[in-house]
Amino acid sequence: MKIAVVGTGYVGLVTGTCFAETGNNVTCVDIDKEKVAKLSRGEITIYEPGLETLFQRNIHQGRLQFTTNLEQGIEGAKIIFLALPTPPGEDGSADLKYVLGVAEALGPILKDYTVIVDKSTVPVGTSEKVRSRIAPNAKVEFDVVSNPEFLREGVAVEDFMKPERVVIGTNSAKARKIMETLYAPFVRQGNPLVFMDERSAELTKYAANSFLATKITFMNEIANLCELLGADVDSVRKGIGTDSRIGKRFLFPGIGYGGSCFPKDVQALVKSSDEVKYDFKILDAVMEVNESQKTKLMARVKEFFNNNLKGKTIAVWGLSFKPHTDDIREAPALENIHELLDAGAVVKTHDPEAMNNVKRILGERITYCENPYEAATNADAIFIATEWPEFRTPDFDKLASCLKGKVIFDGRNLYDLQQMKELGYTYFSIGRQAII
Repeated sequence: MKIAVVGTGYVGLVTGTCFAETGNNVTCVDIDKEKVAKLSRGEITIYEPGLETLFQRNIHQGRLQFTTNLEQGIEGAKIIFLALPTPPGEDGSADLKYVLGVAEALGPILKDYTVIVDKSTVPVGTSEKVRSRIAPNAKVEFDVVSNPEFLREGVAVEDFMKPERVVIGTNSAKARKIMETLYAPFVRQGNPLVFMDERSAELTKYAANSFLATKITFMNEIANLCELLGADVDSVRKGIGTDSRIGKRFLFPGIGYGGSCFPKDVQALVKSSDEVKYDFKILDAVMEVNESQKTKLMARVKEFFNNNLKGKTIAVWGLSFKPHTDDIREAPALENIHELLDAGAVVKTHDPEAMNNVKRILGERITYCENPYEAATNADAIFIATEWPEFRTPDFDKLASCLKGKVIFDGRNLYDLQQMKELGYTYFSIGRQAII
């Protein structure tokens, strides 16, 4: 099948590459000439484990192409995916200018029946807006389908190739048949294609991410309460996670969620609720708690150093909002680094993938190190912001020889309390007893 994907960001590039991997002929379209040139040369523009292998293979076999020309890109395409940015506006609502701009441009250049698919995360009612932008200038029949993505950064290729479910919003029997054919290779093991109307599909994405954000935030509140009551959040987490109604995932406390999805999607759902005069109290609380949770551990840092961080060197391990990605959008690490710098601290940092992205923002205000031990050398303390696997089992003896003081502030609860006590570290984490 011939497919066009408009937008070569995170979602667009993963979508285009994975569809090409199942034998489709895919053309990805983007207005960024430099990015398109790089992709056409076989230079991948995002970090995502497992993606580059598929990307290179499908370029080599001629199933994956790139262009800046929209009309050329959609030539002969039976399906056009819109994988465009929907950044939050100042009021938290999703900005649809890119999606609607492309929709308007599509109208006069469609030559045969086409399924237009909203792959971006968009507010309820967007499919109708897209249809209304295409229709005035369209000379052929078309359908607009909502097909939200559920890709987790760091495992996006696996999520796409082996989805737990695929949500498709359409009331068109013709479009449904085409989408069933397209996704058949991805659901051979019986995972469901869930069909519904477009509005319900649009809301499903926001509901899923908002629920997960709520689950994370609830556990962070429990962790905060554990510290005040003398309980251990790890024990509580295990105690409730074994209940099948609750489940084990998204119960790990820390310094808040970040990334491109949860913060933006929670804000957008609250804004949609406001527009119909519904007060979504739970999500208001989720946003408030998450914002304060991001820098909660910094209070412990300041207290430990008697509110005088001037001249202190802090090694920040991890910059991305989660491991296995270079995405720093809404990353808690950045907010903590800003607080450290404002307090006069010297910051040295290491992250396996995200340092170049941070350097574009902070420049030389902090020091970027090749490995965690270099960051820890002559540091007064370590602050762990991201749970990269390589941080989980460091050589603690080597680490002790690097540090001025054996002090760790762990925003991701990576280490066992008894081990830290036996090794003689001063150790602060989230929702657990401090080892002093």
